[in-house]
Amino acid sequence: MINIPALHPPLRDWLLEGPLSAQVPAYMARLKRGGYAPHTCERNLNALAHFAHWLTMCRLPAHMLDEGCIDHFLRYHLPCCDCLGGALRSPDEAHAALIPLLEILRHENIIARPFTPTGAIADELRSYDTYMCEARGLAPGTRTNRLRIVERLLLSKFAQRPVVLGELRSNDIRQFIAEQLDFLGTTSNATTIASALRAYLQYRATCGNAVQPMLAVIASPAHWSMAMLPRALKPDEVDRLLSSFTSALPSPHRGYAIVRLALDLGLRGIEINRLQLTDIDWLRGTITLKGTKSKRQDILPLPTSTGRALEAYLRHERPKTSDAAVFVRRMAPHDEPIGVDAIRQIVRDAFRRAGIPHGRGHALRHTVACRIVNQGGSIKEVADVLRHRSINTSMIYAKLDHGALSGVALPWPGSPE
Repeated sequence: MINIPALHPPLRDWLLEGPLSAQVPAYMARLKRGGYAPHTCERNLNALAHFAHWLTMCRLPAHMLDEGCIDHFLRYHLPCCDCLGGALRSPDEAHAALIPLLEILRHENIIARPFTPTGAIADELRSYDTYMCEARGLAPGTRTNRLRIVERLLLSKFAQRPVVLGELRSNDIRQFIAEQLDFLGTTSNATTIASALRAYLQYRATCGNAVQPMLAVIASPAHWSMAMLPRALKPDEVDRLLSSFTSALPSPHRGYAIVRLALDLGLRGIEINRLQLTDIDWLRGTITLKGTKSKRQDILPLPTSTGRALEAYLRHERPKTSDAAVFVRRMAPHDEPIGVDAIRQIVRDAFRRAGIPHGRGHALRHTVACRIVNQGGSIKEVADVLRHRSINTSMIYAKLDHGALSGVALPWPGSPE
């Protein structure tokens, strides 16, 4: 019988009866060789059990695992996970726990070692990556995910021979999508694959290739544009959220400042992560955002409440460090900015403490937009504050302008006008 540290019964069952049960002894031996503390071993096994449970739900066997599966688990399952049993939901911890699993599977020859493209395929991927970076301004994570899918497509058709896009046919695209969905047939995976293939073929169109027949066979799952209302916070929820940063927390000033930046200015997690001390102009009362999602530099007014929150953190909590980032790690490794995942976790924890169920960072951006609309602001103002590339992205908030909508609403049949 395997001697496993204390885990909740459901987690223990997921670990010992799931598709990764054969790898548990080797995984535990690796933890022992690394000299990990008992608490860390328990957290790692918790993440492994959670991943095994997800594999079972997706009917995905161990011999089909790769980095893409782990990425899918982290990006799409964890943010909306409702699994029972006290399953670990921290993306950072889960990533650190699951990467060694791939090493074990490869050492046991259960999965192949990652193939590094060379020759024509490598050249094609480099050219496409340059285009995504310089012409489209896409973030590194987005480029990596798209390159992974395009690499699989090219390997399925042009392995060990020149890449001739003219030889790629609609049936090749259709068969590739079917094979990928056989591995993982979730809606989010189908959407990711369709988006990556469509973007690549559109790139090839700029290179002079006739891609329209292939684009025609790429279908995305149904997604009704603007079908849902944005989930913004109510005033009492905002009060509870801000009041949740009590002195009992390890870094209350840091968490409070992060939430205020998102709630007052609509900053994304990556924008908070990239803030530098030199980006804050205390005399003019402004804050500069560089390298944003829209690939431009924006100068925003710094509200008094946000400035005071930042001042409290900088004066009383920010560790002494040579790093110029505003928000830095308080635990090892030091002298590094706090990660984006950690920022998201801070926000999620605050939602949990405040008892707010829809606890995701984008709810704070929705709250900023709804506040502008409800105070009589235009959709153009929403687009400017949230720094949307297109005003169409902001049109969803028009559904929350009750005053304007009441002027165009038709009376219900049979009701007094």
